[in-house]
Amino acid sequence: MTQDPATPVPFHGWQMVSVAFLVDFVAVGFLFYSFGIFYPHIDADFEGATVWVAAGISVSNLVGGILGPTVGRLLDRLPLKRLMLIGACTVSSGFVALSQTQAIWQYYLVLGTFFAIGLSMMGGMASAKLVANWFALKRGRALGIATMGVSLSGIVMPHVATWLIGHFGWRGGFQIYAVGILLIVVPLVWFFVITRPEDVGERPDGHSPDAPAAPLAAADVYWSTRDMLRAPSFWAIALSFGLAMACLSSVLIHLPAYATDLGFDGYQPAWLLSASAFAGMLGKPVFGSLVDRGDPRVAIWTSFGVQFAGVVLLMNAVSYPTLVAGGIVYGFGMGGIVPLQGAVAGRIFGRLSFGKLMGLLRPVQVPLNMIGVPLTAFIHDRTGSFALAFWIFLGVYAAGAALISFLRNPAHDASG
Repeated sequence: MTQDPATPVPFHGWQMVSVAFLVDFVAVGFLFYSFGIFYPHIDADFEGATVWVAAGISVSNLVGGILGPTVGRLLDRLPLKRLMLIGACTVSSGFVALSQTQAIWQYYLVLGTFFAIGLSMMGGMASAKLVANWFALKRGRALGIATMGVSLSGIVMPHVATWLIGHFGWRGGFQIYAVGILLIVVPLVWFFVITRPEDVGERPDGHSPDAPAAPLAAADVYWSTRDMLRAPSFWAIALSFGLAMACLSSVLIHLPAYATDLGFDGYQPAWLLSASAFAGMLGKPVFGSLVDRGDPRVAIWTSFGVQFAGVVLLMNAVSYPTLVAGGIVYGFGMGGIVPLQGAVAGRIFGRLSFGKLMGLLRPVQVPLNMIGVPLTAFIHDRTGSFALAFWIFLGVYAAGAALISFLRNPAHDASG
């Protein structure tokens, strides 16, 4: 039976957004947002190697950054369903292997192989590539909604991890995570992922096949690595967002300690972090929609400006309500970082080389991100305060905003 030409073709793009939301929830929540709960218990088994256990995430990030360009090229060339399934099975196997580690070198080996490779192929880069393939004019909004899964995992997963460890221990908790990935991610990807709209006779944003190309979307061309690295916009994106992410991770990691320094204890530091994460979840679709409506630099400057204001409020907090207000303002601004980077990158470089671009960004941004958290801790240890670190954050946001001034649309200069 042939389809009636008058019958509109259903648009599957928002289905891809839903898949990305859930996959990102699992990919980020099962490891990164759970890690702070798990690692003291891992440390107890490894006889007090606290610093080395805590550095495990840095090992995974570092190796992931090195492998980023290779994974990015694969995401552009191979079916996303296949890669995401491989990534999910790899991460699931990684949780099983992690639950069996008996020495710190085994722990590093698992995090630097299974997780460094699998997480990029399952979520993060892969889910962003999936959404970017399906949207052009609405890419920012779509990425904003999809990445809300990351923020939601920050609200939910620490409590889940606490419950699992209390009932099954950290090793049993990781084994349950392994099964959870197989039960949640694998069926989602297997039944619902479609790499690009053209594979099922559709167009980005749900436009009809006969509609003209989106005027704000970059031309669908393949960028060479050389041309990409020579584009000023690449470095504007890489450095500005890399600096912002370094500040973001530092604030999130140290926010509970800052609250404790101010005299707040019990559940107050945890609720402060949850309020910030919730505000970040709300900020993602707002900034995603903003970048779709005009000059992307305005959306980025707004996000950086809100984060700047949040840091100022945190620095001057004198009561718990004012501290929470600062956390909420900062969290709302930081919510724009992930969807804005993906949306702006797609706007400028197009969707065909999106995976390569995201992969090339990682070696630039990961070292910056790795510096922020330990530098903040060092400053606090030496001065007994986070004040100097906050002043540095303000300078970094100003520098990032200045770098955004170099953001241009070089799509018409691409040689392919």
